Amino acid sequence: MDHASYAVAVLMGMGAFLAIVALDLHRRRLAFSRLFRLSRLAMLDLMPPALAIGLAVALGVTLYPEVADQGVVHVRSPMAIAMVLCLAVFPAFWTEGRKGIQFQRPAGLLTGEGLIFMGAATILAGLVGNAAGSRAVWFALPSLAAGGALIVAVVPPFLKKYEGLRILERIAVEDQFSQPEYTPPTSECPHPELWRMLDSQTTEVEVLDFLKTLVTTIKPKVVVETGTFLGHGTVKLAEGVKENGFGKVITIEFDPAIRAKALERFQASGLGAWIESRLESSLETNIEGTIDLLYSDSHLANREAEIRRLLPQLDPRGILVVHDASSHFKIVREAALRLEQEGLISAVLLSTPRGVVVAQRRENRK
Repeated sequence: MDHASYAVAVLMGMGAFLAIVALDLHRRRLAFSRLFRLSRLAMLDLMPPALAIGLAVALGVTLYPEVADQGVVHVRSPMAIAMVLCLAVFPAFWTEGRKGIQFQRPAGLLTGEGLIFMGAATILAGLVGNAAGSRAVWFALPSLAAGGALIVAVVPPFLKKYEGLRILERIAVEDQFSQPEYTPPTSECPHPELWRMLDSQTTEVEVLDFLKTLVTTIKPKVVVETGTFLGHGTVKLAEGVKENGFGKVITIEFDPAIRAKALERFQASGLGAWIESRLESSLETNIEGTIDLLYSDSHLANREAEIRRLLPQLDPRGILVVHDASSHFKIVREAALRLEQEGLISAVLLSTPRGVVVAQRRENRK
């Protein structure tokens, strides 16, 4: 192949590379002007899927004249093997990138996986392509070692950090947007992808709308929410209260950094007058008087204890809503069923991806 043909292959490969980067930025709802707000590792994580396609296109263009002339592809050719490997690994890299958006995976993980793939692909291409196997290994070792070291460096600190703070760090750079729900299928909800989410902790978008409708339907004077998180649920509850023209939402969050972010949302929404935000544990908060609507959405391990603590204050005609009550989150579902078996509540289990219980107290209900 002459220099002009190689130049065409390089240009087409670069074009494919930039196209995948643009698609990746689009699915992250991230404008190119905000690209440099990402951390260096997060920027590097855009590279593996783009490099896989860019290299595959460049190799395909390079091989085309020979294939067109001879009418066959030499399957043991290192370039052909590399092209096939790049095409084969692209879906995995692309899916890993999507999971990184949904699950807040550590920045640098995809880059580490890409380096390991590069090293493994070099060895495989060298062995199958009749190149010197030992030479391929020596070329691949730095890539394998760098990829492994990067994964070891970024994963343990990430796992030690509370998931809510991981989300908080991500949205400091990237805006939240509606995307398919992340939870796996369950027997009661086999198609979670039909629902939408903002992140892996905020209530599903459809359930947020349900909360507002519930408020405008039952007209509560006092709404209590445990687990403010980023305030999306609080805002929906407050929208309903404001539409009713009376009442208030008391929302409880124990983490100061997360509550600070929620307070920014409340101020921006213009609903601050309808919201009372508390920085404390749901297991210690004191609510005066009767609760008309109790929305339990705090830490999974606290749910049963907080419900038992606040249930006596729930109006017998009031409503208890418990989030994360699907069979995927067994602890909350089992707690709700246990409360029902003890005769404390009458529960209805809604089949949403993360599960919702709607219940009333049995005591004094008429």
